Amino acid sequence: YDLYAVRIDGQEMQRLTVSPGYDAEATVSPDGKTIVWTSVKDGDLDIYAMNLDGTKPRRLTEEIGYDGGAFFSPDSKRIVYRAHHPTDPADVARYKELLDQRLVEPGRLEIFVMNADGSGKRQVTSNGASNFAPFFHTDGQRIIFSSNVETKGEGGRPSFHLYLIGDDGTNLERVTFEGHFNSFPMFSPDGKRLVWISDRHATSPGEFNVFIADWVP
Repeated sequence: YDLYAVRIDGQEMQRLTVSPGYDAEATVSPDGKTIVWTSVKDGDLDIYAMNLDGTKPRRLTEEIGYDGGAFFSPDSKRIVYRAHHPTDPADVARYKELLDQRLVEPGRLEIFVMNADGSGKRQVTSNGASNFAPFFHTDGQRIIFSSNVETKGEGGRPSFHLYLIGDDGTNLERVTFEGHFNSFPMFSPDGKRLVWISDRHATSPGEFNVFIADWVP
C-alpha cells in the first residue's frame, strides 16, 4: 500500500509514499499542514508524519509493536493513537513472526496520546482490552474510542461499544448501548454531531451502517 493525494474533482493524482510494504491509515491535521500515517518502512509498524505534499517525512514512534489509527487534536498540537507494545520475549517473537508474514494480531490495544512531534507520549487506557478508533472530542481534553472492555475474555461474540475518557485516563463513560459492534466515531468540527459505524438493527450477518446523532453534553 502507498498513499496518494488527489484533487476533489479526481484530477492531478500525486503519490506521497514510495517505500515498500504498508503505508496506510493516513489522516490530515485540522490546520491542513500535516499528514500522519502508519508505515512498516523501517521494519516495524510505526507512526510517521509528513507535510501535506509528502515532503519531510519523520518517524514519531519507536517502541516495538503496532502503532496506528492516529488522529490529531482539534488544535493540531497533539495526536491520539492505538498501540500494542509487547514486552514478554515470547510475545515479541510472536509479533515479529507475524510481521514477517505481513500480519498482525491486534487482540490487545491501548489508547495513547503524544505531541505532534512525537514527544510526550502517554498511555491513556490500561485495561487489557481491544481499544481502538480513538478520536478527540472538540474540547481537546477528551477522547472517544471503541472497546470490548466489558466483554473481554468472555466466550462467544464480544461486544464493542463507544466510550469517552479524559486524556489523562480518568472519567471513563460508556456512550453506546445497542448492537454488538460500534466503532470509528468522529465528532463534527463544532462538536454538535457524532458519526460512527454500528451493526445495530442489522438484518443480516456482517451488515454495518453509518449512524449520526446529536451530541448532548
